[in-house]
Amino acid sequence: MARLWQPGIVLVALLLSIPALTIAGFVFEPSGENWQHLKQTVLPDYLENSALLALGVAIGTLGIGVSTAWLTAMCRFPGKRYFVWLLLLPLAMPAYIIAYTYTGMFDFAGPVQSAIREWTGWRYGDYYFPEIRSLGGAITMLSLVLYPYVYLLARAAFLEQSICVLEVSRTLGCNAWSSFYRVALPLARPAIVAGLSLALMETLADYGTVSYFGLGVFTTGIFRTWFGMGDSVAAAKMSAMLLMFVFTLVIIERLSRRQAKYHHTTNKYTRLPEYPLHGMRAVLAFVVCLLPVAAGFLLPAGQLLAWALQTWEEMVDASFIKLTLHTVFLGLGTALLSVMLALFLAYGRRVLKSRTVFVSIRVAAIGYAIPGTVIAVGVIIPFAWLDNTLDGWMREHFDYSTGLLLSGTLFALVFAYLVRFLAVSLQTVESGLDKIKPSMDDAARSLGYRPRETLKKVHMPLMKGSLLTALLIVFVDVMKELPATLILRPFNFNTLAVRAFELASDERLADSSTAALMIVLVGLLPVIYLSRSIAQSRAGST
Repeated sequence: MARLWQPGIVLVALLLSIPALTIAGFVFEPSGENWQHLKQTVLPDYLENSALLALGVAIGTLGIGVSTAWLTAMCRFPGKRYFVWLLLLPLAMPAYIIAYTYTGMFDFAGPVQSAIREWTGWRYGDYYFPEIRSLGGAITMLSLVLYPYVYLLARAAFLEQSICVLEVSRTLGCNAWSSFYRVALPLARPAIVAGLSLALMETLADYGTVSYFGLGVFTTGIFRTWFGMGDSVAAAKMSAMLLMFVFTLVIIERLSRRQAKYHHTTNKYTRLPEYPLHGMRAVLAFVVCLLPVAAGFLLPAGQLLAWALQTWEEMVDASFIKLTLHTVFLGLGTALLSVMLALFLAYGRRVLKSRTVFVSIRVAAIGYAIPGTVIAVGVIIPFAWLDNTLDGWMREHFDYSTGLLLSGTLFALVFAYLVRFLAVSLQTVESGLDKIKPSMDDAARSLGYRPRETLKKVHMPLMKGSLLTALLIVFVDVMKELPATLILRPFNFNTLAVRAFELASDERLADSSTAALMIVLVGLLPVIYLSRSIAQSRAGST
C-alpha cells in the first residue's frame, strides 16, 4: 500500500506546486525596462493601495464579525435565532457582484441620487454624496461579504468555551463586557486571527471589485502588465510580490495559533449562560446584527432581482442557457476531481504515518492562499513553454505543428481551479475522516479488508455528508472565480462570472443581473449547509 500511495501523494503535491514554484523562480530573473518603469511609477501606488485595502478590510471584518459572533453566541435579544444563520448569507454574494449592484444604486445616475435631486431640486455639485468607486467603497464592499469568515470561526470559538471559565469571571465581578474583553476574546483569539487571515487572503485575491472601481492594486497591475504591456516576466515578478504578501499572512496565522497559550481545564460544556438584553440594548443588538445582513445581502439581492425582472426576457436566451451549462459543467467537473484528490490525500495521511506524506499534503493545500491571478500566471507560463517546446521539436523532426495542447484549453483552467480550491475540499474531507474512530479501521482489517476496500465500504458511507459539502463548496467557488477564468479560459468560452463582469464593465448593470443572480442563488446552497453546521456546532447552543 505504502509503495503505491506515497509516490502518488508526492507526485500530486509536486504538480499542484508548479504555479507557486514558477512564480517564485521569477524573483531571480533579470529586471527588464518595463519592470524598472513599473518600480519608478505605479508599483509604490500598488503597494500603498493594497496595504490600505487590507487594513481597511481587517478593521471592517473584525468589527462586524466579532461583535455579531458575540451577540449571537452569548446574548439573548429579539430575532437572535434568525440572525444566527442570516449573518451567513453575504457569503453567497461575490464581492464584484455587490460592487456592481451598489454602483448602480448609488452612482450619480442611480435611483438614490436621482431621487435626492428630484426631491430637493439640487443639481450636480450642490450636495455631497460619498463616491462609491473609491478605495473606501472597495473596503466597504469587501468587508460586507468577507466578515462571515470571522463570524463563523469566532462564534464557534465562543460556543466551545468552557462554562467554568465564564462562571469564574462572573464571581470575580466581571460584567458582560468585562467577561468578553478579558476572558472570551483572548480565548477566541486564534480562531479570530484564522478567520481574519482568510478574509485578507480573499481581499488580496480580489480582481473584479478593484478593477471595476479603477483601483491600482497588485491584481489589477498584474492584468495590465500581462495584457497591456505583454510582459510576462514583469507580471510574474509582480505576482511574486503579491505571493510574498499572502504567505506572510499565512505565517502570521500559523504563529498565532502556535503561540496561543489559552487552554480549557475542564470538559464541562453545558448550555452557556446568555446575557439577557432589554430596552435600548436589545434594540442596539438587533440593529448591529441586521445592518450587515441588509447591506451585505438583502439590499443587493433585492436590487439584482428588480433588475432581472426588467431584463430577463431579453437576457435569458439560448446563449444564456449555454453559458449556464458551461459554468455548471466546469464547476461540477472540477468539484468531482477536487473531492477525489482530497479523498486520496486525506486517506493516505490516515493510513501512512509518514512525515513525507504530511508535508506533501500541506504543500498540495497551499494553493488556497494564492490569488487566482497569481495561479493563472503561474499556470500559463510553464504550459506555454511546454507547448512551444513540443511544437518546435515536432516541427524540427516531423515537420508537423502540434499547436497549443495545454495552454488556452479547459485543461489549464481546471488545473488552475484544482490548485486554488483543493484545500477547501481537503479540509472538509479531513474533518469528516477525523470523526471516524480508528477502531473502525481495526475492525475492517480484522474482517480481511484492505485499505482501499475499507475506504470504499466503511469510510465513504460514513462521511457522505462531508463529501457532499466539499463537492458543493468547491462547485460554488469555481462559479464565483473570476481572475483565473479571465486569463486562462479558451477563446469563445465564457462563464456566468465572466459574462457578469463584461456586462458590468460596459456599464450594462441591469443586463448583468441575470448572470449575477444565478451565481448568488447557487451560492446559497453551501450557506445553508454552513448555517446548519454552526447551529449544531455545540450541544446546548441556539
